[in-house]
Amino acid sequence: MADIAPPAPTTSPPSVEELSRRRERLRHLYREQRSKLRFLERLAVWTTEKVGSMGFFLVILAWTAIWLGWNFLAPKPLRFDPPMGFVFWLFISNVIQILLMPLIMVGQNVQDSHAEARAEHDLAVNVRAEQQIEVILQHLEYQNDLLLQLVRRSEGGATEAFGKDAPV
Repeated sequence: MADIAPPAPTTSPPSVEELSRRRERLRHLYREQRSKLRFLERLAVWTTEKVGSMGFFLVILAWTAIWLGWNFLAPKPLRFDPPMGFVFWLFISNVIQILLMPLIMVGQNVQDSHAEARAEHDLAVNVRAEQQIEVILQHLEYQNDLLLQLVRRSEGGATEAFGKDAPV
């Protein structure tokens, strides 16, 4: 049997220490984004979070039920907003809506910019994970080449140990 020259091992992949040196540290994106917000932007985000909560809905529901209930059921001299018109209730409701609508939109824009930054950060993390997976695959390929070389160089070879069905 002629000597078959073993294939040269592929270049060794980078070490874990080398990968660690190359890797940039993960950032705490939420803190970074929060620290960049101005006071009014923080107020808009806070308002958006509070107005979009179930608690705020229950407050508005209770306020409306009490207001309408009082003006329907209270004695006539104590009613301050005549039933079926509810002009004062409509006025206050519209003022609340007019004031909250742009403020909520500003808060949503700020939250959206945070979501975009988080998506970019997630992409960077995924790209880094993909690079690390490639290095792991290179290590496996390198180890496979080394194992094949060891099997081919062994004195008896794989055929002597396993017979003609050797896994080479």
